[in-house]
Amino acid sequence: MITTITIICICVALFLSSFFSCSESAMTGASEAYMADLEKNEHNTRAGLALKILSKRSRAVITTLVGNNVCNTLGTALATKLLVDTFGAEGVAYATLIMTFLLLIYGDMLPKSYAVENANKTALQIAPVINFCIWLFTPIVYIMQKVVHWSFRLFGIKEHSAGDIDIAEIRGAIDLYQGTEIKQEKEMLKSIFDLSEITVYDVMNHRQNIYAINVDLPIEEIIDAVRESPFSRIPVYKEKPENIVGIIMAKSFLKTCWQHKDSLDKLKIKDLLLEPWFIPETTTLLQQLQTFKQRREHFALVVDEYGTLEGVVTLEDILEEIVGNIEDETDKTPATVKQTSDGYYLVEGQTPIRDLNRMYNWNISDDNVVTIAGYLLDMTESIPDEGQKFVFDGFEFAIIKKVRNQLTQIKMRPLNETEQEEEND
Repeated sequence: MITTITIICICVALFLSSFFSCSESAMTGASEAYMADLEKNEHNTRAGLALKILSKRSRAVITTLVGNNVCNTLGTALATKLLVDTFGAEGVAYATLIMTFLLLIYGDMLPKSYAVENANKTALQIAPVINFCIWLFTPIVYIMQKVVHWSFRLFGIKEHSAGDIDIAEIRGAIDLYQGTEIKQEKEMLKSIFDLSEITVYDVMNHRQNIYAINVDLPIEEIIDAVRESPFSRIPVYKEKPENIVGIIMAKSFLKTCWQHKDSLDKLKIKDLLLEPWFIPETTTLLQQLQTFKQRREHFALVVDEYGTLEGVVTLEDILEEIVGNIEDETDKTPATVKQTSDGYYLVEGQTPIRDLNRMYNWNISDDNVVTIAGYLLDMTESIPDEGQKFVFDGFEFAIIKKVRNQLTQIKMRPLNETEQEEEND
C-alpha cells in the first residue's frame, strides 16, 4: 500500500514538474502584444489575465522555478527512498538514473519544446493556474525577487521592464514574418519605421521637374497655365525658376479670376499668392509628416544649407513611401522602368533608387545619391558617354541615352552568382 502511494506521489511530482517547466517557457515566450489584442478586440478574459501576469513576468518565472524545483526534489527523494528500500544501497544509483531520465525527458524537454512552439496558446490555458500559484507562493516569490534585485545591483546589471521593446526588435519581428497573406501590410509597416531615417531630399521632386509659373507673365497667360496644370498647388517664381516668391492655390485662384473676369487687368497676381514654406533638406519624413499635420498643409519647398531651392515635397510623396505609388487620373508620367525580353531593365535616369530596391527587392546603395543616374555619376566619378558599360555591386549598367550632361536612360540587370564570381576573379 505504501509503495503504491509513493509511486503515485512520484508520478504527481513528475506531472507537476512538467507543468511548471511548460509554464516557464510559455510565460517567457508569450507575446504581450498578442494578449493585448485578444483582450481588446475579442474581449478574452484569459488573455487579460495572461497580460496581467506577463506585465510582471519575473514573478511568473520565479513562481514556476520554485514549483519546478520543489517537485523535482520531492520526486527524486521519494524515488530514492523507494528504491533504497527495495534494492538497498544500490537503489541510490538506480534512483539517480531513472529520475534523471524521467525529469530530463518528461519534466523538461517535452513540455518546454511544446511550450516554445505554442507559447501564446499555452499561456492562455495555464494563466488561471499560474495566477493562483503566484498568489500561493507570494511570500517566497517576494523574498526571491528581492534577492534577485539586490544581486543585480551587486553585479552592476541593469534591470529592464518587461514591457520595454526596442525598435530593432519590432523591425526584426516584421522581417521574420514569412507569410504571404499580409505581404503588403508587412512592407508598409517596415516603411513606417523608415520614416525617421529618410529625409525629404530622398523623396522630393527635383527642381528640374517642378512645374512653376513666372509671376511677370500677363494674367491671361497665368490663368491658362494654371488651368492646364494637373497640380492643385503651383510655385510662382520671379526672374529665375529657383527664386520662388509664392504659391498659387489653383482652385481659389481660378475662382477669384472668374469673379473678376471683367476686370482682370486690375488683379494683382502678388495679392493672390500664398507665402512659400521652405524646409531644410535634412528634415526627416516623420518630422515633415507631423509638421504637415500641425500646419494643415500638403506642400513645402526644400532648400539646402545655403538656401538654394532643391525641390518640392508633398504629403503624397510621404504617403507613397508607406503605401507605394499613388496614381490618379491626372498622373501622366510614363512608367520609368520597362523590363525587356532579354532580362534587362530600361530605367529612366531620374528614377529613385529606393523605388527600384522596393520594386525588385534589390539592394543598390542610396547613401550618397537619390537617383540611378546619380548613382552612376557617383560610382564612375565622371559623366559617362552613351554606349559605355559598367559593373558595380553585382549589377551591369549601360548608358543608352544622354542629353547634354544628364543621363536620361540606362539599361541595367542584376548579375547572377556565376557572373559575379567571374567579375571578382
